[in-house]
Amino acid sequence: MYKYSFYLLYLTTLCLLLTSCGNEPKVEKVKVPNFTSKQFQDKLIEANKMYLKRENDEINQYIAHRNWEMTTTGTGVRYMIVSKGKGEQATNDKFAKVNYKISLLDGTLCYTSEKDGVREFLIGQDNVESGIHEGIQYLHVGDKAVFIVPSHLAHGLIGDESKIPAQASVVYEIELLGLR
Repeated sequence: MYKYSFYLLYLTTLCLLLTSCGNEPKVEKVKVPNFTSKQFQDKLIEANKMYLKRENDEINQYIAHRNWEMTTTGTGVRYMIVSKGKGEQATNDKFAKVNYKISLLDGTLCYTSEKDGVREFLIGQDNVESGIHEGIQYLHVGDKAVFIVPSHLAHGLIGDESKIPAQASVVYEIELLGLR
């Protein structure tokens, strides 16, 4: 009896396997438009313009919500000097020493000099966000300022792979402590 049950189970399993092999789901082909290189480039430019407009609108809403009056540079960096110092003006090829607080537009605090220490960098050359290289040159020693740096001048498409996400606009509160 046991022997026949085993054969019956074996045959049933074999039949199921054989009948199920021919029933693979059909994959529908998706028709992809055939763009020329110029058309593709135009579509890419259009998509980037739409993204930049959306990011610009988000930054402007952030500023309006706080009733800030900020200056916008040609590249899109916004800055506001909160407190004036009386020291030397920052320029390329000088080392800037700064206190900082870095956050996202949603208020998420990412980095601070209180926790991570004062930062020093060579203006115009060190591995610092290009928006900070640009913005710091509007400051004098002793100035405190707020910069809002759009993603393409901050951490770009991939973020910093730690606390700043991809394509994030970043708010920097900076105090220029010194130059050398």
